[in-house]
Amino acid sequence: MNVSIRCGAVLRLFLAACAAWFLAGAAHGYAVGEVEAAALPREARGVLAAIRKGGPFAYAKDGTVFGNREGILPRKARGYYREYTVETPGARNRGARRLVCGGEARDWERNAPAACYYTDDHYASFRRIRE
Repeated sequence: MNVSIRCGAVLRLFLAACAAWFLAGAAHGYAVGEVEAAALPREARGVLAAIRKGGPFAYAKDGTVFGNREGILPRKARGYYREYTVETPGARNRGARRLVCGGEARDWERNAPAACYYTDDHYASFRRIRE
């Protein structure tokens, strides 16, 4: 068999495996989109500003550890992520909208998390916030 034919076949197999790996990751939530901070709902922009100031927050659960049990966000040690409620107009409870921010202890001491993510479907999907 010709070497170039074998190399081509190996390359096609490799590319197919890479595509399958990427699609499997996206199906399990590993793909995170992005959103500009200015494009967030007004309520989310307000919570983001409160995070940068260190509070105050509207809900007792705001600022508590987010466990990332869904595995959608990048894997980090427990305590890296914190969650915050984004009010949903008309909702009788906390609603489905949240900001989840992540950072090391020194980031949180400065109220400057390394990254923040927005979800409007109660953790089924996330978009990284670009500021």
